[in-house]
Amino acid sequence: EVQLQASGGGLVQAGGSLRLSCAASGLTFADYAIGWFRQAPGKEREGISSIDSSDGSTVYADSVKGRFTISSDDAKNTVYLQMNSLKPEDTAVYYCAVTSIVEPGFILDEYDYWGQGTQVTVSS
Repeated sequence: EVQLQASGGGLVQAGGSLRLSCAASGLTFADYAIGWFRQAPGKEREGISSIDSSDGSTVYADSVKGRFTISSDDAKNTVYLQMNSLKPEDTAVYYCAVTSIVEPGFILDEYDYWGQGTQVTVSS
């Protein structure tokens, strides 16, 4: 059974940092691309970053470029999202997901497995 466990969310002041983790069981991240998504109240889920394990290539949404960094530790089967310079508009539930598509975009239907989400709240 494939499981993704997202963690690391919390409450932080604007300008602060958090590091989210996404740990997988039942699959090997090295065979997949991993994406981070977020969903704010009343808004659609949006993709913010992805990493393709085949070549380490990364993609960032414009809204987080330069502030967030995605990375992977294949030995731990874990992907991280380092979030710096957080803004109140970053407040959302953050999800990780995996896809077998090489160099995927942020189309939700392309992702095969999803984690349960972790809440990030940024206060002003």
